[in-house]
Amino acid sequence: MLSILGQAGLPKDGLRRRELMQVGGLSLFGGMHLPRLLHAAEASRTHPKGPAKSVILFNLLGGPSQLDMFDMKPNAPLEIRGEFSPIATSVPGVHICEHMPNVARIMHKIALIRTVTHNYNSHNPLPVMTGWAGGNPAALVPDPKDPPDIGAICQYLGMGPKDLPGAVCMPCYPGWGESSMYPGIRRPGPYGGFLGSQYDPLFALCNPTFDKEPDRKYYGTVRPLGVPTMPGCDSLPEMTVHRLDRRRSVLEQLDREFDRVSSSKAIDRLDKFQERAFSLLCSSETRDAFDVSQEPAELRDRYGRNLFGSSMLIARRLVERGVPFISVHAENFLPNGSFTYDMHENNFGMLKGNNLPVLDMCLPALIQDLESRGRLDSTLIFVMGEMGRSPKINALAGRDHWPQCTFCVMAGGGIRGGAVYGTTDAIAGYPTSNPVSPGDIVATIYQQLGIDPHLMVSDISGRPMPIAHGGEPIRELIS
Repeated sequence: MLSILGQAGLPKDGLRRRELMQVGGLSLFGGMHLPRLLHAAEASRTHPKGPAKSVILFNLLGGPSQLDMFDMKPNAPLEIRGEFSPIATSVPGVHICEHMPNVARIMHKIALIRTVTHNYNSHNPLPVMTGWAGGNPAALVPDPKDPPDIGAICQYLGMGPKDLPGAVCMPCYPGWGESSMYPGIRRPGPYGGFLGSQYDPLFALCNPTFDKEPDRKYYGTVRPLGVPTMPGCDSLPEMTVHRLDRRRSVLEQLDREFDRVSSSKAIDRLDKFQERAFSLLCSSETRDAFDVSQEPAELRDRYGRNLFGSSMLIARRLVERGVPFISVHAENFLPNGSFTYDMHENNFGMLKGNNLPVLDMCLPALIQDLESRGRLDSTLIFVMGEMGRSPKINALAGRDHWPQCTFCVMAGGGIRGGAVYGTTDAIAGYPTSNPVSPGDIVATIYQQLGIDPHLMVSDISGRPMPIAHGGEPIRELIS
């Protein structure tokens, strides 16, 4: 064990390799080694300028059904088309599910992509948030070799105000709700990856209650209630003030040791990451953004007084304060009940009873709220899941995994409202024109943020990697 705080002196040759590796578990040093720390500290930073200043993701975790939401096939056989009917939208000729009337009314403000396709069959939001579909689908924890997500790149490039986090993840980290059944699960996606965990987002905390008892295990229609909260020195059960002070002491000790082997001023900047972490945890500005009680009751009702409506309202408040990237994740809360799009059973009951009403409230409310404040043009919203659902309905009235075809909707941030991109076959199983990769989605987002989607960053072994993983912006969607 590493000896610090006066318990035992350092050996004459400084910190042992094993001890440095133990310290490497600290957030500051995750996925980093000394040459990369020096490179990251000394690299020049640019401040991108694009029409979008902030991005909000609503990740429909579990895989939303394209056939029952945005790519309905009313002429397909019953075992394909399902129980719902299409309705007209504000865009002539474009129809979506009858259970999203509010979205239908503002479809002229939304761009719809119907042909997102890849082969990453997993509930991890890794492709959605990074554009990379080459990860291990069985992974249930992030890998330090994973690529950084959009929020991490925004922070790496120095975007956003210095007194606020550059990225926020709500209502909790993906996988939090499943941890009672699968201890240690933390789904890959919203992390700094090979850039280091100092570029992780600020993860909100939540303690949801439910509007009723679930009517079935895992696939019931219960709605999580509550408001995400911001972690802090006094509210993190695993990170007390004493432990934070111990980490500060470890950092100071490492600084002294690095000073012995290097005179580079870059090393002196390492403590700024830790100092910023301390300040963000206690930032009144960040805490104020999480205080939705300051909002009018009517507006809170419009977003929906549930965990995800409140998360989207907080996202708008964070945008107003200049935070570049905010992600909201539909979480699978087990064993209390499920609010997720992983609908192997009761697909239509879950959509009609919970998922679609929640989406139909919070997405239009967010778009209209941002527009009324003059911020829609500078805020890019995108909504999607990590996969779609199988065209054929199974014996349990569910649809199974189908990464071959799903959708993405975008609004604001210089995206052309009313656009529809890509077509699918008669059963919405495969694209027939304009297939779109997760990298293309992410490249479009970077383009609108003013970030070159072909920008290279060094991975953990020093190899240059493009941040959009070969994706190209979808020019037809850019106004």
